[in-house]
Amino acid sequence: MALRAVWLISHEPGTPLGGTVRFSRRYPTVEKRARVFNGASYVSIPEDGPFLKSLLFELRLLDEDKDFMESRDSCSRINKTSVYGLPVGGEELWPVVAFLKNGTVYACVPLVEQTLSPRPPLISISAVSQGFELLFGIQDFLYSGQKNDTELNTKLSQLPDLLLHACPFGTLLDANLQHSLDSINFASVTHPQKQPAWKAGTYKGKPQVSISITEKVKSMQYDKQDIADTWQVVGTVTCKCDLEGIMPNVTVSLNLPTNGSPLQDILIHPCVTSLDSAILTSSSIDALDDSAFSGPYKFPFSPPLESFNLCYYTSQVPVPPILGFYQMKEEEIQLKITINLKLHESVKNNFEFCEAHIPFYNRGPITHVEYKVSFGQLEVFREKSLLIWNIGQKFPKSMEISLSGTITFGAKSHEKQPFDHICIGGTAYLKLHFRILDYTLTGCYADQHSVQVFTSGKPKISTYRKLISSDYYIWNSKAPAPVTYGSLLLNLSLQDNF
Repeated sequence: MALRAVWLISHEPGTPLGGTVRFSRRYPTVEKRARVFNGASYVSIPEDGPFLKSLLFELRLLDEDKDFMESRDSCSRINKTSVYGLPVGGEELWPVVAFLKNGTVYACVPLVEQTLSPRPPLISISAVSQGFELLFGIQDFLYSGQKNDTELNTKLSQLPDLLLHACPFGTLLDANLQHSLDSINFASVTHPQKQPAWKAGTYKGKPQVSISITEKVKSMQYDKQDIADTWQVVGTVTCKCDLEGIMPNVTVSLNLPTNGSPLQDILIHPCVTSLDSAILTSSSIDALDDSAFSGPYKFPFSPPLESFNLCYYTSQVPVPPILGFYQMKEEEIQLKITINLKLHESVKNNFEFCEAHIPFYNRGPITHVEYKVSFGQLEVFREKSLLIWNIGQKFPKSMEISLSGTITFGAKSHEKQPFDHICIGGTAYLKLHFRILDYTLTGCYADQHSVQVFTSGKPKISTYRKLISSDYYIWNSKAPAPVTYGSLLLNLSLQDNF
């Protein structure tokens, strides 16, 4: 198990290259092994410049590469693993582990100890796990306690020496780079016990456990009698456990209030050691009834060093958090719009932010707007043919707000005017963006007093939760035909930059 190369790339939208390589490390001895193992299917590691361009293209982070491209964006290329194949000089470099976090792209190329033709399954390549482990370790090191660019640059300058001891000759010994920094002699860590593949080191320091629950709510609302509105909640429980010992044990319990919506379709991290069968068998395909398992949901596990997603879940909540009505009528070069939004009484009325984006596709720039808004402020982006209704942090006591107005457009230009294959004529939408802290739509929460930690010392336990909108659309009720969520994904995923 080894790595051929590691990169840290700063994503810089608007620049000619789209980014800058902040750090790179190649391991020539591992590269020689790759040449032997891969045989005729061997592809060499490119220089930083070509690698940067190819990776940013594959991740769709280049400004000029937003349009649909069959070789990269077709349904047959849907990627759910953060493992990519990059075109290099007419060949494909695979596997490349890469992900974007905090404006930085973390990437590495694991060693595959066999031929690449036919391509082996990822689960058989143990170095992929080590690649993720190292990249997450670097991410935690760079941004743990980092307050400004000076501190970040200082940590970047320490990476060569740290990797020399934490990952000598491309073989990961300890993903906890802070531990390596704190060690006087940068001694390699030896482990008397066998450790799982996703854990390559141990932690030394103050014990602490952080648990964060993030729920994303999606919605498609039409305000039509013959078409049902749809909505879905998807939750992610993220943990970061800084605990001493090779295999510390932790148990996290997720709880629901009395009227909470049961969690379903639960997927767990491999570090979970056991689970109640009722948790795994709860599915959104089955109709909800009084016998549905409603917790507590207990997850015993031995955590990896880096932040990880303990589990994912869905839930069938009874109503969407914000109900909307959108009507658009076209009169010559003008559009008349009417929008009503209502916050459901059960939802916490305390937003970090809340705004509605109202785009107008396939038209010229906005030349004139007359409007009346009952709450919040309206911003007009004329060249983008976009209105943004900034609702703010709270709805009024009535929980209802409205916006009406008339928009006039200029002559249609083919330069930089937003275009869309779906939003033609009366087919239009508004998209809600909001975030509510210390709240989940299902009511799911992690009680810090119920978290059990079996290790030396008493850890500090912190819990967080938040609700975020994701693909929250309200369609023009006067549209000739409804837009389904599936067709929306095929068309808007490449064009929705608002």
